[in-house]
Amino acid sequence: MNVLVEHQLTLFGQQVSWAELIGQLCALAVVYLAQRRTLWTWPVQVAATVLLFSVYLSAQLGGLAVRQVVILLISVYGWWAWTRRRDPVYGVTVRSATGVERVVLALAMVGGTAAVALLLDALDASWAPWPDAWIFVGTVVAFAAQGRGLTEFWLVWLAVDAVGVPLQFASGLWFSALVYVVFAVLVVRGWLSWRRSASAIERSETSPAASG
Repeated sequence: MNVLVEHQLTLFGQQVSWAELIGQLCALAVVYLAQRRTLWTWPVQVAATVLLFSVYLSAQLGGLAVRQVVILLISVYGWWAWTRRRDPVYGVTVRSATGVERVVLALAMVGGTAAVALLLDALDASWAPWPDAWIFVGTVVAFAAQGRGLTEFWLVWLAVDAVGVPLQFASGLWFSALVYVVFAVLVVRGWLSWRRSASAIERSETSPAASG
């Protein structure tokens, strides 16, 4: 893995490690696959986490590096959960979060960010503990919600991107920053797609034929 981090190529006049390039391309593929609710979302995510762990560790972004380990664990859960939520018509079943679930997501984002930022600062593990923590916690919350098939996970990703783009640029990871911009476009499309699917599933479940 160190070989992929140490060896670089030049893109648009900038040096990019092979690990960052392949890892971020896998991450982009994950968003595309998630929009289509295919189980390939999770194995590709595992590949991305392994590569990006080495990238963020070399950039001394402790929160982002540890985040990859957590994502790996959640990806295993998501893979298992999606295999149990299959539907012959809609693929992986998705739905909107309940009011309670939305409150839990919001509290997890705010409280988790504060806790992780204070921890990173105490351990001197990141030069930007608060944005680092926001991205870390937001990613965990997003993947957890994605594993449960909640459409709101796309909105959490938008919140992560809003902080992730400037942090990546400030860290010198310009290619990753550009990927985050592309993420935002794909996330909006994914959210609209999941919303349509959730509405279709809800209509089918409440239709006379379904109830009768």
